[in-house]
Parts: sequence; C-alpha cells; structure tokens
Amino acid sequence: MAAVKVYVVDDSAVVRQTIAHLLANSTEIELMGSAPNPLIAAPIFRKNRPDVLLLDIEMPGMDGLTFLRQIMAEDPIPTVICSTLSTDGSKVALEAMAAGAVAVIAKPKLGLKQFLEESRRELVQTLKTAARARPRQFSSASERARAASGPVTMAGSSAANRPPAPASGAAVHAFAVNKPVVIGSSTGGTQALELVLTALPADAPGIAITQHMPEKFTAMYAERLNGLCAMNVREAKDGDRLERGVALIAPGGRHMQLRKAAGQYFVVVADGPPVNRHKPSVDVLFRSAAECAGRDVLGIIMTGMGDDGARGMKLLHNGGARTVAQNEETCVVFGMPKEAIKLDAVDEILPLQQIARAILQFDSRA
Repeated sequence: MAAVKVYVVDDSAVVRQTIAHLLANSTEIELMGSAPNPLIAAPIFRKNRPDVLLLDIEMPGMDGLTFLRQIMAEDPIPTVICSTLSTDGSKVALEAMAAGAVAVIAKPKLGLKQFLEESRRELVQTLKTAARARPRQFSSASERARAASGPVTMAGSSAANRPPAPASGAAVHAFAVNKPVVIGSSTGGTQALELVLTALPADAPGIAITQHMPEKFTAMYAERLNGLCAMNVREAKDGDRLERGVALIAPGGRHMQLRKAAGQYFVVVADGPPVNRHKPSVDVLFRSAAECAGRDVLGIIMTGMGDDGARGMKLLHNGGARTVAQNEETCVVFGMPKEAIKLDAVDEILPLQQIARAILQFDSRA
C-alpha cells in the first residue's frame, strides 16, 4: 500500500521540524513538504496534490480557516487541523470542522515538541484515517436547504417555535418521548449531524447522540447546533431526561447510556475505560438502548472510521428495533456503517439527506 502523502502548513518552525523528524522513518506516511503559511503552500498544491493536509489555524497572511474554505470550494483535500486554538474547544476549530476538516488535533502552548513526540502514534493513525476520507461541504449545503425549505415536517409534527429546555428537576412533561432515537457517528459526523438535526422540527422525538469528539469540544459543538436547530441541543449531563424536542450529545471523554424508569427515558453519563478505542463509544450507547428500549427505539449509524457501534446495532436489530445506516455515497468515511451492514444489523441504508425524514416516519408509526 502506497504511503500517505502529507503536506504541513504551520507558521511554527518547531512544529514543522518536529513533524518532519517524527515522520522521517515512517513507511506509512510520506511528508511531501511544509510551508509557514497558505500563500506559499497554495501554488505547490496545484502542481502536486497531497493526500492529506495538516493545517494550523492562526497564521500570517491568510488564516487556516479561510484557506480551508478555499480548498473545500475549489478541490477538497482531506484536512486535519493541528492548532493550539483547539485546546480550549475553540469556536474557530469547530468552524473548521463544519467547513470540512476531517479531524482536529489539539496541541498545547507549552511543551509542544514533547507533546508531538509522545503523540506520534495517534498522529500517524489520524493522518491515515484522513487519507480515506471524502470531504464535502455539508455545512453549506445544509444552510442552503434550510433557507429553501426549513425543517422537515410530517403528519403529527410541526416546525413551530422550539419548546423550552426542561430544567433540571422539573416535572416530567406529558409529551415525554416513548420512542427515542440513538445516533452514532465519527469522522465526518459533525457536518452530517448538523444536516440531520437542522432538518428536524422542534417537536421531533428525543435523540441521544454519540459523536467521537475530544473533551471540551462537545459542549461548544452542542451550543453551535442549538443555535442552528429548532430542537434544543445540548451536551448531556448525568440524569438528563430524553424528551421531545431535545437532542443530547455525549460529552467528550465520557460514556453515555440510555436508561428507562417510570416510563421515562434518561441518560447516564459516567467515566470508564475506552470501548473500541473510543470514549464516548457508540457501542456503549447502542447496547444500553437495546437493553432498555427494545423495539421502541430507532438506531442510526453514520459516517465514521472503524467498527464502533456495529455490534451494538446488531443487538438493537436482534431486539426488534428499527436500524438505519448512512449510505456509502454520502459518507465521508464508510467504515462504521459498512461494519454494521456486514453484521446484517441494518434494516435500511439511506443517503444522509433522507435520515431526518426516516426519524419522523419512525416517530409517526403507532
């Protein structure tokens, strides 16, 4: 298998030199070269296109976010963001993911060289994963779709004003969801989830989501989606109820499980060892949904590398739940859906643009 060709754009000479040193003896990664800013890098790309771009955000001349948007508009290249901005869950880094970045690597402001050396294995794996991705401008497409048509509506649903977010300890709503939705996604999922959630009305069924994401990112990601969606979207906290009009996102670095008591669904958020190398893990969420919801749950597996969620989806399927996988053509990476399909765990394979409608169709069934 040919080595993955990587080009680095970072204004830090230490970063460029350290990455060159780390990848010098790699048989899996070929460092094509590096540049201190996009203005120098752009002409090189036109002559020799890399498989993956490793890109900083803050740079002189042209910032990385502007450069990323330009690349995605002209000739999308799988891009990994490597920036100190991401350490605090920066809004700029989230904007980069919405613009099409495949992954984000947080680099510290201090001890940078040591950090990169200790993270060599993760860096190589991330670059290899990115090389298999097919980046798209999902965010732009979803914005155009929302402007043209607004949220999807079905019989029994409306795109009315969003319901107020339930306060912690508040009385249980009479319309508490009895048919929850669980979604798992990874690489490319930030854009894909945005397209799905922005297409849903304010009274859509409650949704529990596990998206592979670093700590500190999920709260800001949920906040971003909350500003775009008719539903209330927030990072899950232990004990949060899953009600209509609410989407809960598993916090980075913690597992989330679905539970049921007195006819109501809620989530348990807790620490624990990684499952399938991930925390949060899609399998953890799916297994818990199979245990407590049986046939009354809809399981959806979307774009992502690896097999996290496949075995959990098999349990959902065997328990009578409805199961849906995103199709290959609309996935940034078809790994997770493909593995679930291989296990015969999927009832229906749908393009990304039809998943919101599938959620509402499931909700409308008696």
